[in-house]
Amino acid sequence: MLVLVAPGQGAQTPGFLTPWLELPGVRGALEAWSEAVQLDLIRYGTEGDAEEIRDTAVAQPLLVAAGLASAYTLFDDPAELPGKVGAIAGHSVGELTAAGLAGVLSDEETVRLVRVRGLAMAEAAAVTATGMSALLGGDPEVSVAHLEKLGLTPANVNGAGQIVAAGTLEQLAALNDDKPEGVRKVVPLKVAGAFHTHHMAPAVDALAKAAEDLTPADPKLPYVSNKDGQTVATGAEVLTRLVGQVANPVRWDRCMETFKELGVTALLEVCPGGTLTGLAKRALPGVKTLALKTPDDLDAARELIAEHSS
Repeated sequence: MLVLVAPGQGAQTPGFLTPWLELPGVRGALEAWSEAVQLDLIRYGTEGDAEEIRDTAVAQPLLVAAGLASAYTLFDDPAELPGKVGAIAGHSVGELTAAGLAGVLSDEETVRLVRVRGLAMAEAAAVTATGMSALLGGDPEVSVAHLEKLGLTPANVNGAGQIVAAGTLEQLAALNDDKPEGVRKVVPLKVAGAFHTHHMAPAVDALAKAAEDLTPADPKLPYVSNKDGQTVATGAEVLTRLVGQVANPVRWDRCMETFKELGVTALLEVCPGGTLTGLAKRALPGVKTLALKTPDDLDAARELIAEHSS
């Protein structure tokens, strides 16, 4: 059984969209989505430097657009997905990519909603100097207790021995000086705020208001939620979770547990892939993984789909 996943913020790199523009339909789709959100996705994805595309208001729509476009090069008709993909999920902002691919929202609705999300989270992040750092190694229970002692939030519980802490820069500095027992390394992430914490509460309100104008459809294939790793059957519930997600922890560990329960045999990560396949290699032994980084990966991805279609 094949699981399709979409990465979250931090997966973007300068110029990553350049080779994709050579494929039929990609440039036209990106131009239409750029117009819809009043943001030049092509320029940012081909010419933007690391600092420009680190901006939350830019990074989030850029990542979702890249995920949609790369998936559509594999599946010419979105109606193909239910017959070939056994489940779909995304990490953090990647959940919007997954919602679009699952048919919960149209492409335009998806990019418009993620534009609101990015702007609102950037505004919330500007209130206080905050950030996120990944903890590598250690016992999850010990690490979570230690983070709470320092006033930090375990914002991403990613499994495979990785937890991401979020909070003020002062709290993160204290973590760097006082690591939990067993943690090998604390790595600052290239994000501009303490996402999935109470610091993002104002963004929840903005997203909720934008969601009022949407009429989501039920997902056309099993949609696995970051909130608790459960599959969600209705579009209304998917949208509710997308709104609340920005201020609640990402439980990717539970998503991977659900993949295992569903009988996953292969995991394919849309562009710009790499992060989630890395986690899966450690947490889901025996499962074949493939990340779409450039169009050079498409042939192997098609072979994987053919071999593991549901």
